[in-house]
Amino acid sequence: MSTQEKLQQFFEPMSLYKKEASSLFASLSLPAFIRDYIVKKYANQDGTYDINLIAEKVKELIPDKTSWPLLLDEIILNSGTITFLAKLKININLTEGYVSFAMPDLDVDFDSTVVSDFAWEKIKEEKVSLDSEFWGVVTLNKMEYVQGKKTLRKINLKKFTAFKPYRLDANYFCNIRKEFSIEEWIELVLGAMDYNASSFADEEERLTMISRLLPFAQKRLNLIELAPKGTGKSYVFSRLSKYVWLNSGGVMTRAKLFYDMRYHMVGLIGNYDVVALDEIKTIRFPDMNEMQGALKGYLENGEFAVGTKKTIADAGMVFLGNIKEADMDTNVDMFSELPMIFRDSALLDRIHGFIRGWDIPRMSESMKVTGLSLNSEYFTEMLHLFRNDSVYDHLVDELLEEVDGDTRDISAVKRIATAYLKILFPHYRKVSDVDLDLFDKYCLSRAIRMRQDIKNQLCLLDSEFKKVKMPEFKLKGRN
Repeated sequence: MSTQEKLQQFFEPMSLYKKEASSLFASLSLPAFIRDYIVKKYANQDGTYDINLIAEKVKELIPDKTSWPLLLDEIILNSGTITFLAKLKININLTEGYVSFAMPDLDVDFDSTVVSDFAWEKIKEEKVSLDSEFWGVVTLNKMEYVQGKKTLRKINLKKFTAFKPYRLDANYFCNIRKEFSIEEWIELVLGAMDYNASSFADEEERLTMISRLLPFAQKRLNLIELAPKGTGKSYVFSRLSKYVWLNSGGVMTRAKLFYDMRYHMVGLIGNYDVVALDEIKTIRFPDMNEMQGALKGYLENGEFAVGTKKTIADAGMVFLGNIKEADMDTNVDMFSELPMIFRDSALLDRIHGFIRGWDIPRMSESMKVTGLSLNSEYFTEMLHLFRNDSVYDHLVDELLEEVDGDTRDISAVKRIATAYLKILFPHYRKVSDVDLDLFDKYCLSRAIRMRQDIKNQLCLLDSEFKKVKMPEFKLKGRN
């Protein structure tokens, strides 16, 4: 039975044909998890769908700028109530004491809106950051109030429902994984990421692409990737999961990343599973020393303190940058062109692993998924669920012999190996389930290499690290 046939048999409700819809949604700049939700919702019983129907439903569910004036007319002039799927941003007006919202895709600004107490309670449950955008089902109506001699009208967010379309069954997911070989499962995972497994030259390319998902599944896993341009870094970290935030270059402040004292709001770190900083060659920090200190503290133990506010979070951090072909060698200084904040050995030591982005091919049309694929929304929801499952962490501890060496090295390897385990072998729940050869090849050995690459760079930055050898990891029951 082929991977496609197994998908149809075991994951029929959670799979779909993505190819035709991808071009439609790409033109709308909508993420994969929204695309998959809408396509699946309106697919035929055999999994096919009418692309024209999908286009119409998109207009109904997610209005664009051209249709917004009619909806506004319904709200303000006809005192109607409308409900649709939207991307929001929140603002707290401290001067006047109310909460407002913006819908950037519709050019709706904070000045023309207000958030009801009921909707605000629901939004707070999602722990959103003032600097982040988030998806949800919104119900809007008109709010009128008198100010002086004038009657003012605003768009009121009456109700808000978080975008969570799936009920997840981890036991089912893990049991069905047993029906797939590792090669088939890798094909399935790449399909969930919107990629065609057959378009990659070899398994190394496939696994390097999948390594971008590691922090999606493991709490506080910190990675750095240097890759040539056009290898799809931005897509993976901006389109696949609503639990991941990508910041592309520009200015990054401590308030935005960690905690905003002015608004008393936790930043990006407290609101996402993964925060990825792209274009790290050009990113600017208004106070580099302040940010460097905050990053060191957070990358070490997940804590950050701003003023008297001390908070713990579990987001992983990913640092992304481009690299020239001549510098694609982990045994030479690859960070020479990076800002000084990333050339600090104490900070780099707190980054768990390195992704060799040059092992991922440049994106092309042939790499786009074809045929039946696992729903991106469903798959990334499963990875989000596994973040809270400590069984895998304990299993890795049970599989490894006691090892002596640098604590950060040991922790890094275990974290990365556990993340690979969750993604590639979620059905391994106890020692007797584990194929040691497969675990060694696809989890442990890759984790060791990713950490070794960081170690090599540390030795080039700081001679003190040459004295600290990489620990030797052994599996129990192996000679």
